[in-house]
Amino acid sequence: MGRFATTATLYGQFRPPYPPAFFRAVVKRLSLGERHALIDLGTGPGLIALGFAPYVGRVVGVDPEPAMLEVARRAAAGAGYDLALIESTAEALPRAVGSFDVVTIGRALHWMDRDVVGPLLERLVAPGGAILVCSARSVTDGRNGWLETYNEARRYWSGTADGTQYRPDLAAILADTRFRLAGTIAAEASHELSAQDLARRVLTFSGSSPAVLGGTVDAMLHDVEQRMLPFSRAGSLEEVVIASADVARAP
Repeated sequence: MGRFATTATLYGQFRPPYPPAFFRAVVKRLSLGERHALIDLGTGPGLIALGFAPYVGRVVGVDPEPAMLEVARRAAAGAGYDLALIESTAEALPRAVGSFDVVTIGRALHWMDRDVVGPLLERLVAPGGAILVCSARSVTDGRNGWLETYNEARRYWSGTADGTQYRPDLAAILADTRFRLAGTIAAEASHELSAQDLARRVLTFSGSSPAVLGGTVDAMLHDVEQRMLPFSRAGSLEEVVIASADVARAP
């Protein structure tokens, strides 16, 4: 069982969402269409892969966690998209997987071996293609007034996750490749969520997954929800999310 096995059914529900405007902005900037193929490394429940599925001709998702791939498979079937899924780490992908016009990496770059990722991207990205390192997070400019208290709660309940995390420095990873940073694409959106949902979000992190917390899950959920309620109206809070993609291309 991998570090994210017990978070699989929760991840797509409770992590900050990628808004539709983000995918539209990327598609417009890169002029993506049916002739293009995209591979999403560390796809998890398929949030990025499925977000781009309406706009490109072929989408492949890669993840080492079978439970995550099963969630992605069900989501794709429910949405009516043909999503090809590969159970593998990005680093272990065979050359037979081919090349793609777009390679996306979401909340996964920090788990990848930086010494391997550069050469991997060299062979995965087709001529003229692009790399997108994507994220969606709560804005930290004060508009999410509950965020500091929430992060304190997360730190309190987080243990030590298994596995090595690498510093996600894209420029350094690409230093010995043909790719260079080519700007950032971003889009903001806001949505309502409950104090209870924010508490459940804690379970989506590897350091505070159900497997890590064990018998303290209920205590954590109660504690975090209580910390969030003073910021809510009848248990509901607003979250402003910014989704962004750091773009890299060959000059």
